[in-house]
Amino acid sequence: MATRQTLDGIKSNVMECLGKKVILRTNKGKRKVKVREGIIENVFPCIFTVRVDQGTEAERTISFSYSDILTESVEVTVVGTSGVIQVS
Repeated sequence: MATRQTLDGIKSNVMECLGKKVILRTNKGKRKVKVREGIIENVFPCIFTVRVDQGTEAERTISFSYSDILTESVEVTVVGTSGVIQVS
């Protein structure tokens, strides 16, 4: 069972990656997986935001909650490392 310390650990892991380029792998259900690349822009108490470049000069900001990482509906990998932000 997830505790408050687990979510705080995930939040601190995301804070360490603030401003870094990441690869997002989101699970949309029924074998639908979307992979995007972006930069972690902001870290808030309940969510964090990622700026995603969609090509053709279009940028989009997507928000995720820390429980998305906990439930593994989103996987965040820092570019240039083999480390994945996950449950600590």
